[in-house]
Amino acid sequence: MFVMRDFAAADAAQVDALGVAAFEAYRDAYSDWPAFRSRIAAMSSLADSGEIIVVEQDGRIAGAVAYIGPGKPKNDIFLPEWPIMRMLVVAPAAQGHGIGRMLAQECLRRAQRDGAAVFALHTSELMQVALPMYQRMGFKRWSDAPTTYGVKYGIYLKDLIR
Repeated sequence: MFVMRDFAAADAAQVDALGVAAFEAYRDAYSDWPAFRSRIAAMSSLADSGEIIVVEQDGRIAGAVAYIGPGKPKNDIFLPEWPIMRMLVVAPAAQGHGIGRMLAQECLRRAQRDGAAVFALHTSELMQVALPMYQRMGFKRWSDAPTTYGVKYGIYLKDLIR
């Protein structure tokens, strides 16, 4: 059984380790894995500017994502009024059970709570599970994003007002 809840400070070590574990499969794609790894190993620091949401399974964190609301500090590749999600990660052993979709849908719910018209994220074609999921959820490619350690990224948007 999965339980979704807000991040607590005591979760930091598990969330940081989960970020690394989730990206480990892509380590050979990044030109400087140690540098990239150190960035993702600090996932819990996203709680400083946003809301981290976790999914627990049997008392362990199986997935996490950061929701950064409209007007909150974010990378300048995003418009300030756009809410975004960062670092959606699922433990390798827990993949394929809908955790990623649960987390993404919760971010969309929070964006609607905040009155946003558009929701943004950035991802790579390297993410062969996440990218098709986002596309099925209605995200459309908007533009290229800067390359990260040799990996090409794109910005994807979803209209929230129908």
